[in-house]
Amino acid sequence: MLESMTGYGSAERIESGIRVLVELRSVNNRFAEISVKLPRQLLSFELEVRELIRTSFQRGKISAFVQLQLEEAEQLPLTVNTSKVGGYKELLEAVRNAAGIEAPVTLDHLLRFSEIFETDHSILERPDEIWPIARQTMLEAIESLKEMRRKEGEELAGDFTSRIAEIEQTLKVIREIASDNLDTIRKRLSSKIAAIAGRDVEYSRDRLEMELVMAAERLDITEECIRFNSHNKFFIEELNNSASGSGRKLNFLLQEQLREANTIASKSQNADISQKVVHIKEELEKVREQLQNIE
Repeated sequence: MLESMTGYGSAERIESGIRVLVELRSVNNRFAEISVKLPRQLLSFELEVRELIRTSFQRGKISAFVQLQLEEAEQLPLTVNTSKVGGYKELLEAVRNAAGIEAPVTLDHLLRFSEIFETDHSILERPDEIWPIARQTMLEAIESLKEMRRKEGEELAGDFTSRIAEIEQTLKVIREIASDNLDTIRKRLSSKIAAIAGRDVEYSRDRLEMELVMAAERLDITEECIRFNSHNKFFIEELNNSASGSGRKLNFLLQEQLREANTIASKSQNADISQKVVHIKEELEKVREQLQNIE
């Protein structure tokens, strides 16, 4: 099935006291363009992150954001630096003695120095232990993004199918008009031949008949309609193709459809057919706009 190139996916895991959040955003792009924003603890794994994304998507501009946080229960695991406590106490005692103050140094005085407390972030300083958690979260976010892209692709496939059906119906009408168009041209040329024959003008009847046949062949659009129907058939088949990369193939088929439409319009020399071709090209243009968003 088709996959759109726009979407959003996210995943979150809490494990070993760490909360990992991964967000992926994707927009349409001719090629695969990947940008990654990682916390400093995981910077050494940027190539691995890019490879995980690249193997999952062929086209699109994809932005990846990874965040690390301590669990709320472990948000501030504080420890006391006893050496600093002793050092500050000695300094305060020295100041007290120098100033001739008899009041003793109290705990309240020491608590004014925030440096005696240290936050234990050692759990965030072990990237080799964090990476397996982050990798699994990244895989879940990738699957979330793919699911959203698939759902949007299904919506687009339904729109394409209805438009191709409309084009098929219009082609059927064009072929009906074209069959009458050939008879009209034959009658017109026959009347001109009869008018010439009624005059005292010498002419080659065989040559005129040959010109009549050649004109009919030039106006015959049967072959173009058959090819157009064939392109439509392949287009629908590609919509149901489970393989990725359908966007490029569908764009190629669309170019062939437009080429046949232009040929039909130029060969028919019929106002009604030209009007129908304009309608077909309008539908194809809507398909082309939507195809820009297909992987």
